[in-house]
Amino acid sequence: MAIAAVAYAGRYGIQAWQAFKARPPTARMGRFYEGGFQTVMTRREAALILGIRESTRSDKVKEAHRRVMVANHPDSGGSHYLASKINEAKDVLLGKAKGSGSAF
Repeated sequence: MAIAAVAYAGRYGIQAWQAFKARPPTARMGRFYEGGFQTVMTRREAALILGIRESTRSDKVKEAHRRVMVANHPDSGGSHYLASKINEAKDVLLGKAKGSGSAF
């Protein structure tokens, strides 16, 4: 009886492991902003792009900017447009925004 229970549990474990391995891959960086861009960037949109709150301190804004920029830098296969939007988000949150929107 004990041998049958161990065999049944082992079979169930193998099936569960195969189902786990067969599941579709998920994005590991789901915290980043996935939406489109507004013509004039708001503080809310800038915070969503950098993955932080609107009221975050300037040193944390710079850390978040660096993290997102490393993931999307044009020299490592990222887009120039996305890099400009990331830089614009940092400027908006640090209070250095030009206010006219993007040149594209």
